Amino acid sequence: MAKEKKTAPQNEDLEEKYLRALADYQNLEKRVAREKESFVKFSNAILILKMLPVLDNLERANEHLKDQGIELVIKQFKDALSSEGVTEIEAEGQQFNPEHHEAVEKVQGEEGKVVKVTERGYKMGDKVIRPAKVTIGGKNNG
Repeated sequence: MAKEKKTAPQNEDLEEKYLRALADYQNLEKRVAREKESFVKFSNAILILKMLPVLDNLERANEHLKDQGIELVIKQFKDALSSEGVTEIEAEGQQFNPEHHEAVEKVQGEEGKVVKVTERGYKMGDKVIRPAKVTIGGKNNG
């Protein structure tokens, strides 16, 4: 009888250790899955960043050629970006935001407003992967 009383606390101790180890393992699985997802997003962002100049060049070519084929390719390109959570940063006419815009020139105009977009910027989710290069308005210093 004395032996039975001794094994009950041992069983409880082992069960507690087992549950703790199981919880630690489940937390590890979740952390590994989050890290894997983060790595995939980072890799996608790098690839997308390398492809954005191609989109820029297609859009420049289309400004001059006004070709329906190029317009279709641009639309497909933007749809592919959109499917990966990439969106264009609103810039023209907006208040300058250094987190989303990179000022490349200042001209006479409304103080702090984006007057012109030189190069479009893009976000992936909430993260800026390329800021928009913009011309902002201000007082003429001349």
